[in-house]
Formats: sequence, structure tokens, C-alpha cells
Amino acid sequence: MGLRLTCTSVALLAGLGGCAVGPTFHRPPAPQASDYGSAPVKGETAASSGFGGAAQTFTPGLDIPAQWWQLFQSEKLSALVTQSLAGNPNLAAAQAALRQAQDLYKAQRASLLPVVQGSFDAQRAKNPLLTLANPTSLPQANPYYNLFTAQLNLSYMPDVFGGTRRSLEAARAGMNATRFQLIATYVTLSSNVVVTAVQEASLRGQIAATQRLLELQHMMTATVQRQRALGTASELDLLAQRAAEAQTAASLPPLSRQLGQTRDALTALLGRLPADEPPETFALEDLTLPAELPVTLPSKLVEQRPDVRQAEENLHAASAEVGVALADMLPQFTISADTGSAALAIDKLFTPYTGFWSAGASLSQTLFDAGALIYRHRAAEAALDEAAAQYRAAVILACQNVADTLKALQADAAGLKASADADAAAQASFELARRQFELGTISEVALMNSEQTWQQAEIALTQARAGRYADTAGLFQALGGGWWNSSEALLK
Repeated sequence: MGLRLTCTSVALLAGLGGCAVGPTFHRPPAPQASDYGSAPVKGETAASSGFGGAAQTFTPGLDIPAQWWQLFQSEKLSALVTQSLAGNPNLAAAQAALRQAQDLYKAQRASLLPVVQGSFDAQRAKNPLLTLANPTSLPQANPYYNLFTAQLNLSYMPDVFGGTRRSLEAARAGMNATRFQLIATYVTLSSNVVVTAVQEASLRGQIAATQRLLELQHMMTATVQRQRALGTASELDLLAQRAAEAQTAASLPPLSRQLGQTRDALTALLGRLPADEPPETFALEDLTLPAELPVTLPSKLVEQRPDVRQAEENLHAASAEVGVALADMLPQFTISADTGSAALAIDKLFTPYTGFWSAGASLSQTLFDAGALIYRHRAAEAALDEAAAQYRAAVILACQNVADTLKALQADAAGLKASADADAAAQASFELARRQFELGTISEVALMNSEQTWQQAEIALTQARAGRYADTAGLFQALGGGWWNSSEALLK
């Protein structure tokens, strides 16, 4: 009877918790901006001759594929991205952090339900022989006795003011924030692999052109030395040419160092040690520039950017923590009940007259704590203001990233066109100089100077092409990386 009464009280008090104190979270409104200022949101970029020079079209609302790196049409690049997603330890750590957050959230859900514990106790004791009272109410012929007790204990803290639910709400928001942190790691990792491969391809092109320049400089130095021996060139001319050759030679080691470090970075992205460098190498000619580029407006961008979604979940958690702090200031209820059996012989347990039960309820209210609960509530409100400001900052940064990348792509196309025109002019000049040299109308030095100008234009053209490829990858990252189209369950 008493246990049934206790359970009825539990149900009644649980029903009182129909609402939770504290602010109810609502998602912040999406930005209403229709564009990114002066950044292009439609139209196409400038076009130029040669590979990587095709015009790119900005298409508003175009969806992003989950494996957007396949748009570069390089099997080697796609294979390395796949390997990095499987072997990078940072991504594995983010996945483990999400599993931990999910399990902790599931564990915290138990706080909404009663806790039932079972226990069994066995004791052997001796009664004092010379006392007036006999604890066992039995004849004192044998002062030794056994006592066996089996019982169930139920305890429950009704969530009358919703503090437990607010705490669970904060835990769920924290779990979601951890998931979006994993997504951000996934998007950043795939983008870094693509950009690092582009950087490698750029450095290889620059090194090849620089090596040819150094060969030309060496040939020109030998020519000037012969002219100096014949008296047709001065010592000053020879020294100037040696200085030019030395300057060209000095530019080669930094490029080689950058290439080596880029290869190390690519190896690390795959989750490998430097000794396990991948055999794949890259040249810009191996990559195809995507012709159609998506442009997502700010109102939808906040849905796609994992860092913005993470900031939103942090804001949600901070809102729930305000409710937790407020509930801590209100009365706390506890219900408990015990039932069981105690007997002097184990085979007598649960027989008539051995059962016992108890039920109780308590209410506690903090009367004086020197303002600790009030200050905790104020601190939670300040944390909510901080999270709101951080969310606004994340939205601004996301829009800035997209605007910067769109402007960079437009400038990249114009710069590539100028570099391609300069390269074409330098190549035409070299071809003309070579024909003139064959006719004997110009010197060998003039021919080598013409080719040197062409190789310098080739270096600038390689850098311009690489910038366009890298900024294209940067746009896909800035727009969220297409994670919502992925088949990975953790990214949904």
C-alpha cells in the first residue's frame, strides 16, 4: 500500500513539471542580404588561352556535391582525399569526440527517470549475555545469530521546474556542436588536400622553369667569358652576368625547400610519417578547372557552414544553462522508498512477517549562500550574451570568406589572362629571335635573353594558374563543402 502511494506521488510530481524555467531557444533569424556586396554572384569570369584558362560561370543556388574534389577530374587527387579521410588522426579524434558526446548525452537522459537499486546484506553477530534486553527476542541459549536482509531502494528527484530537462537540452546541444566540429574537420581536411596538391603542382612548374632559366644563365655566362677573352666584352659585363646567374641559382633552393615541405604536409594530411610519402605527384596539367561554380546566398549559407552551425548549438547550450541556473535557485524535491525482507535464516526471507517498507519525500531550499546562486545565474546570462556575439561573428566571417573568395576568383581570371597574354607575347618574341639568330642577324646572347624573358613569363603564368585552382577549392570550402549530401551517417 505504501509503495503504491509513493509511486502515485512520483507520477503526480512528475506531471507538475510541464514547463521548464529559463528562456526557450529559438534559432537566430537568417541574414537577409541578397548578395555579397561587390563580389560577383552570377555571370562568368574572364577567359584566357591554355589549360586552366576557361571562363568559370557563377551559378546562384547550385548545389555542392559531397565529393566536390572530383570536379577537378583527377583520379590521383580523389584517391588521396579518400586516403586522408580514412587515415588522418585529427578526423579520427573528432569522430571519437562525437561518440563520447553521444554516449554522455544518453547517460544524462537517465536523470529524468527514478533510480532503483537492489541490495542483499548478510551479518553474523553475538548478543551480550548479561543484558536485560534481548535484540532477537529469543531465548539466550545461543547468543550467536545470523541476519539476512534483501531490499529494493527507489529514489527520484522530480523535475518540477525543468532544471534537469534544461541540463539535458544543453547536453544535446553540446553533442550537436561536437558533430558540427567533426564536419568542419572533414571539410577542412578535404580542402587542404586539394590545395596542397595544387601547391605542389605549382612548385614543380616553377622549379622546371627556374632550372631552364639557370641553364640559360650558365650558357650566357660562358658566352660572355668567351667574349671577354676576345676583347668584345668588358670585365664589368662578365661580373654582371655572373651576378645574374647567381641570383637565379639562389632562387632555386627556396623553391625546392617549399616543394619538400609541401610533400611533407601532404603526407601528414594522409595520416602518415614523412618516410611513408605517397608515390603520387601532381602537375597543373593533370587537373581540370571546374567550369560551373556554386554561389550560396547568406540566408542559406548559415545552414551549410559547419562553423556557423556549431556556434548556433553553442548558443543553444548557453540558453539552456540559463534555465539550469534559474532552476537551482528554486526548491528541490526528492522522493524515496524502500521495501524488502529481513530474517534470521536465509530460507525465511520473504515469508510472512519478515517484510518491511518505508516511503518519504523531502523538499529543500537554499536560504543563504552569500549570493552564490544569483551570481551563477548572472554568469549564465553573460555566457549567453557571449555565445550570441560569437554566433554573429561566425556568420560575418562565413559571409566574408565567400565574398573574399568570389572576388579572388574574378581577379584570378583577369590576372591569368594578363599572364597568358604576356607569356604568349614572350614566346612569340623568342620564336622571332630564334629565326633571326638562324639568319645571323642577332647574337646568341640576344637569343638567350629572349628565351629567359619567356621562362620568366612561364613562372608567372604557372603561379597565376595555381592561384585560380586553389581559390576554386577555397570557394567549395567557404560554402560548406557539400557535407549535407554525404552518405556518411555522422555528417547527416
